[in-house]
Amino acid sequence: MRPAGLGRVPNPLTFGLLVALAGVACATKTSSKPKSDARAPTRTVDTATAGFISGAVRLNGTPPAGQSFPIAEPACKNPGGRTISDVLVSDGKLQNAFVYIRDGLEDYKFDAPDGEVEIDQTGCSYAPLVVGVRVGQPLVFVNNDRTLHNVHTLPEENDGTNFAMPMLGQRSSLKFGASEVMIKTKCDVHPWMRAWVGVVAHPHFAVTGPDGAFAFQGVPPGDYVIEAWHERFGRVSQSVHLGEKGRETLDLAMTP
Repeated sequence: MRPAGLGRVPNPLTFGLLVALAGVACATKTSSKPKSDARAPTRTVDTATAGFISGAVRLNGTPPAGQSFPIAEPACKNPGGRTISDVLVSDGKLQNAFVYIRDGLEDYKFDAPDGEVEIDQTGCSYAPLVVGVRVGQPLVFVNNDRTLHNVHTLPEENDGTNFAMPMLGQRSSLKFGASEVMIKTKCDVHPWMRAWVGVVAHPHFAVTGPDGAFAFQGVPPGDYVIEAWHERFGRVSQSVHLGEKGRETLDLAMTP
């Protein structure tokens, strides 16, 4: 009899992997051990003098093709193959770049983040591919497939997690206790599945859409380094000085 909730009956080797993953899930906490950044910030943002930093991330040159993966599992809704594009470019603007203020806000403290950030597991893919969360903010994974997934995070500054999600509609959450850009997340059952999580201690971060744009409002006057990260193209950064009530526009260019 076919097990409920699974798209197919796994072979013995796969079944052994699933049992092992379930055991890991029982032994592993779904939230990383809290850690603290190097120093406690004390300053607060004066909204009367705060300014605005905006811009766009673009790609110089011809974008490479997306990667193609064979998908043999019927529960993945698209058996036979799929192109999972990690390079999305429109009019030269780059999507799925994580942009944030890397340096300059270390002395400032910010209100605790509201709500939670969600990543869906649907069609045996993560959606969205790139997300940003605040330190201590819940990151919720949702299984929208009738098959087993596992969430395996691979951080360097935080504790890693590896837990199984076998049920349709299941929700599991975790938190990160320290800033880290970026954290790779993967599914060991479906090796083409991956997502990226940027963890920061302040609210000034963004994931670019089709227009490649980002904007940070309410930034205190000062000197900053703005960094953009992309899965395929690495990192690029730019320094900027923001005066009182200033408005600065940046152009962050990446190269294939």
